[in-house]
Amino acid sequence: MFVTIDAAPVAAHAETAALQKEVVRLNKMVTALMNRAERDMSAKGSEFGLFHTTVILEKKIRERTQELEVALYENERITRDLQREKEEQRILIQQLADAHTKVVQSEKLASIGQLAAGVAHEINNPIGFVNSNLGTLNIYVKDLLGMLDAMTQSVEPLLAGNPSIKKHMDEITRSIDLNFLRQDIGELISESIEGTARVRRIVQDLRDFSRTGSDSWEWADLHAGLESTLNVVWNEIKYKSEVIRELGTLPKVECHPSQINQVFMNLLVNASQAMSEHGRIILRSGCSEEQVWVSVTDDGKGIPEDMLARIFDPFFTTKPVGQGTGLGLSVSYGIIDKHGGRIDVKSQLGAGSTFTVWLPIHQSLK
Repeated sequence: MFVTIDAAPVAAHAETAALQKEVVRLNKMVTALMNRAERDMSAKGSEFGLFHTTVILEKKIRERTQELEVALYENERITRDLQREKEEQRILIQQLADAHTKVVQSEKLASIGQLAAGVAHEINNPIGFVNSNLGTLNIYVKDLLGMLDAMTQSVEPLLAGNPSIKKHMDEITRSIDLNFLRQDIGELISESIEGTARVRRIVQDLRDFSRTGSDSWEWADLHAGLESTLNVVWNEIKYKSEVIRELGTLPKVECHPSQINQVFMNLLVNASQAMSEHGRIILRSGCSEEQVWVSVTDDGKGIPEDMLARIFDPFFTTKPVGQGTGLGLSVSYGIIDKHGGRIDVKSQLGAGSTFTVWLPIHQSLK
C-alpha cells in the first residue's frame, strides 16, 4: 500500500524554519545595532554634558570677571576720588597757609604803616621849626652882612689915617676869607632850607603812603602818587638806577590812592633790584579810551620765559633766598584786579622787563 505524502506542507515548514532563522538573525542584528546605538548615544551624551558644563563654567567666569572689573573700576574711582580730595585738601591747606601769611604780612605792614605815620608826624614838627628858624636866620645874616658893609664903608676913611689898624683888619679879612663867607653863607642857608623842605615833602609823602585810607573810592592824580612813592623809595633806588620820566597826560582816576602807591612801590623796588649794577628805570604813562596805563621799564637781567606765568603766584620769587618774600607782585596783582584793571608783563632775559598797570578811569566802567 503506498502512502502518498503531500509536498506542499513540507515546503511550507521549511520556509517557516528559514524565516524563523532569518528572524533570529535579524533580531541579533537589531540587538547589536541597538547596543551600538546605545553606546554611541552614551558617548555623545558624555560629550554634550562636558560641552554643557564648559558653557556654564565660561558663563560663570565671564560673570565673575565682569564683577571683578566693576569692583576694580569702583576701586579705581574711589582711589581717584581720594586722591582728588587729598589734592583739594593740600590746595586748601596751602591756601590757608598763604592766607595766614598774607594776614600776618598785612598786619605787619599795617603796624609799620602806623609806626611810620607816627614817626613822620614826630619828624614833621622839629623840621617845621628848623625850616622856620633857617628862614629867620637867613634874614638875620643878610641884615648883619648889610650892616658889616655899612660899617666897613664908614671906617675906611678912619683906617686910611692909621696904617697899622688897617693892616690888622686886612689880615683878619684875609684869614677868614670874608668875600667867600659873604657868598657861601647865603648858599649854605638856602641849601639847608631846601633840604628841610625836601625832608618835609618826604615826611608828608611817607604819611600819605602809610595811611590806611577809607573804603570809599577817591579821584587821584596817578603822577602825583608816582612822584610821592619815588620820594619814599628814593634811598632804595638812587644808588643803582637813573629814573627817566616819559609821562603823558592823565586824567584823575577813581581808585584807592594808597593801594595804587603800594603797587608803584613794589614795581619800582623790583626794577631796582633787577639790576646787578647801575641801570635805568623808565616811567611812561598814557590814556586809551576809558583806561589809563603806567609802565615801569628796567634794563636789568630780565625774567626767564618759563617763570613769567608764575611771577604773580604768592611766595614765588626769582630773587636769592632771604632777599624777597614773593608777595610783592602777588599783592600788586590783587590790588589791580580789585580795581578792575590788569598788569601786563614783557620781559627778555638779559635785556630787562616792563610792567604795565592798566586801570579804568571810572570804577562804574570796570
